Amino acid sequence: MIDSGKTYYSIKEVAAEIGESEPTLRYWEKEFRELKLRKTPGGTRFYTKENIELLKRIKFLLREQKLTIAGAKKRLQNRYADDTDKTKQLLLEKLEFIRKELNELLKQMAEPEDLSKYNS
Repeated sequence: MIDSGKTYYSIKEVAAEIGESEPTLRYWEKEFRELKLRKTPGGTRFYTKENIELLKRIKFLLREQKLTIAGAKKRLQNRYADDTDKTKQLLLEKLEFIRKELNELLKQMAEPEDLSKYNS
């Protein structure tokens, strides 16, 4: 785990924290402009907690959501507003369906069950 008392972290620490290789982190740094790192004159990278959170988001988009680099860039730049609105609408529709189903179950629970069918 990343030590919460530190301000900067090495690439080795970050790679271990997020479960990606150091070359992958270097590649992502080139691809994602949002990832602004501090470097020494010798090129040693220093990552902040914000950088680490962004890397975790990038990893999620690429590995879990299966987006391409271009897709992840667009998502990070919030260019998928239409997709977000569509997703939100679908989720609201599903929520409404679940509410209806739940209300039906609650009605069934409130009605006394006819036990005569068990007395044969």
